[in-house]
Amino acid sequence: MRKALFAFVLLLLFPTASPALARPPVVVELFTAQGCSSCGVANATVADLAKRPDVLALTFAVDYWDYLGWPDTFAKPEFTERQRAYARKLALREVYTPQVVVDGRVQASAVKGEAVETLVASALKTPGNPPDMQFMGARGVAVGSGPSPRGGADVWLIRYDPRELEVTPRRGDNRGQTLIQRNVVREVVRIGGWRGKPTAYRMPATEIEGLATAVIVQAPKGGKILAVLAR
Repeated sequence: MRKALFAFVLLLLFPTASPALARPPVVVELFTAQGCSSCGVANATVADLAKRPDVLALTFAVDYWDYLGWPDTFAKPEFTERQRAYARKLALREVYTPQVVVDGRVQASAVKGEAVETLVASALKTPGNPPDMQFMGARGVAVGSGPSPRGGADVWLIRYDPRELEVTPRRGDNRGQTLIQRNVVREVVRIGGWRGKPTAYRMPATEIEGLATAVIVQAPKGGKILAVLAR
């Protein structure tokens, strides 16, 4: 019964293909590590971008520097794998920190603030035809009709801490320094696929309080971001 009701509400929300909407926020993903000596500058750049209404800035902590004895308190293997997927798609020889990926399309060293700003400005001018998206209560999200990549797209649920977090590493190049990080990602989960037709998705519960939520529709294997909804 719940599935039938959910589908009925979805049809009411998205009865036909949606018209072109205002451009969704540019998604800026920072891949960083608390032991990285140049990541403090990158954190500040992304923290400034996070204040803009036309940007969704996300901070992903990676774990591949942990072997040096500089464990990152927010790092998870799935965050590193997300960066590796971008490296393969963008034909990079290796992953590195701090790196910024903009809308899943282009990347730059995050220590180069002007380069990052240029990529964001260019992304804002890039035309698109995103599907309509809407949260449905606390545990649901709907994606409407729109152009889909060949083979469909992935729908990702990303939960992040919207506060400014202060971290003081005990080891590594930043030992004893206070680092400020913003929009630190705590969870990333693929909740389904999308093939251009109105589709509803259930979002799993979280045990971490105070997190913000973003849902991203993205071409597979680290492809371009097609649409984003955040709250």
